[in-house]
Amino acid sequence: MKNNYTRALFAAAILMFFGTLQSFATEYTISFTGSGKSTTVGSVEVKNLTQGTMVTVPAGSNLILSDVNTGINQLSTSKDGLRISSNSMEGKCAVSFVAKQAGSTQISAYALDGRKVAAMTKTLQKGENSFQLALPAGTYVINVRGQGFTYSSKMVSLTSNQAKPDIAFVGNVKQNASKDLKSANADVIMYYLPEEILLYKGISGNYATIVTDVPTASKTTNFNFVECKDASGNYYATVKIGDQTWMAENLRTTKYRNNATIPNLTLAADWGNAALVTGAWCYLNNADSNDVKFGKIYNWFAASDPGNIAPIGWHVPTVAEYETLGNLAGGVDGLPVAAIKLKSTEETRYWVTNWATNETGFSARGGGKCNSAGTMNDFNYCYLWTASEINATNGTCVFMVGATDDLNITYSPGKRNGFSLRCVLD
Repeated sequence: MKNNYTRALFAAAILMFFGTLQSFATEYTISFTGSGKSTTVGSVEVKNLTQGTMVTVPAGSNLILSDVNTGINQLSTSKDGLRISSNSMEGKCAVSFVAKQAGSTQISAYALDGRKVAAMTKTLQKGENSFQLALPAGTYVINVRGQGFTYSSKMVSLTSNQAKPDIAFVGNVKQNASKDLKSANADVIMYYLPEEILLYKGISGNYATIVTDVPTASKTTNFNFVECKDASGNYYATVKIGDQTWMAENLRTTKYRNNATIPNLTLAADWGNAALVTGAWCYLNNADSNDVKFGKIYNWFAASDPGNIAPIGWHVPTVAEYETLGNLAGGVDGLPVAAIKLKSTEETRYWVTNWATNETGFSARGGGKCNSAGTMNDFNYCYLWTASEINATNGTCVFMVGATDDLNITYSPGKRNGFSLRCVLD
């Protein structure tokens, strides 16, 4: 009788705890749609720019934003995906779920403070699989991760049995090859506090669009997919800021739009040649491993060549277009804030992000420059050419520094310098 009474009190306390949690917890459901070049959203990369955390939401799933921190970086919930039945007298429970694909699967039990108390990894067959868990009294999150699926659910163990936590495989019901077992898509949970900035990168095949938001309620976020493809066949993520649509990463083409090749100059003597009056490019530090993250470095002659370095439907921006961008973000040339909202929060050995929020999604990176003598330097700077010319010797670029707030647009360097490039939609 005493044990039954104790279990009843414990169960009541747990129910009260979850009832209180439900009353005060913030939980928003964010769903995603596509428009423009594609109406299908393949996946969404979600970054909490304030916390520096990231999750990936698969196709057909929702993002659940919750201020209840389970201590697990990424949890997914599925109403029908994970089924738990318990025997509180024996301190055991049966867990069953549908494995969408055969392969390695991990089942784990976490305490509410985030400690992993039990785990097992096993190669499973496609179909319904069952495990048995033995856990001491307490409240747990059961998490299952496999090939193309992730499930989780809370459970309460009321046992008086304090044996060591254990997970054992029970069996598999093989899936009928002619008929797939149905399992609900798993929604992805992300820890989120009010007023934090989220960056969504929606991906649909070759297209990628960035949207930033500070959610205050459940909503649907739409990605307007715009094609941004250079002459070398590279596709770029895009972001709309005000009425402008920008590339959200640096250009890395080796060809002009007319299919002419842009020379790759790797020697300092070639960059330093005073007679150089044609387009050229190089990698940051002449290392091709820097290409995807930082893009290529171009001289002004490449940026302004009649062959057109920009993707079709895009162009190298003017000073005036950067002024518009900067004013939307808070001001330019000594007026603070703009660079804070334009700089990537991703810290690299080239980029100090003390003040960066990237709340515009522009994601500027510090890629340095190749100066007119052919020397790589200023790695903590982001230099971006404009299409505007000062005179026969000098062009115009904008720049940001990793440790300051300003977007500077009055810099007029020599045209033989090598800087990064962004393009803006026509």
